[in-house]
Amino acid sequence: MDSRVVLIGKPECHLCENARLIIAKVCDELGETWREQSILEDPQLADQYFESIPVTLVDGKVHDKWRVDESRLRAALMKKND
Repeated sequence: MDSRVVLIGKPECHLCENARLIIAKVCDELGETWREQSILEDPQLADQYFESIPVTLVDGKVHDKWRVDESRLRAALMKKND
């Protein structure tokens, strides 16, 4: 099963940690799956998103950069569930 939410970030990034907590909370509440990808392990992701992390993808599309808005993420995930 593919994850609906992908967090693109890197270790030891305080903004990534905040995003991780929000994504985990919202996905847990809604029963959605999520995963994380590190720009340190993927040169293509690093080239594309180095100055934008954390980047949140929802259903394969960029949803947020730098910060995750909890209510906006929840709304995006619920919209597809209707």
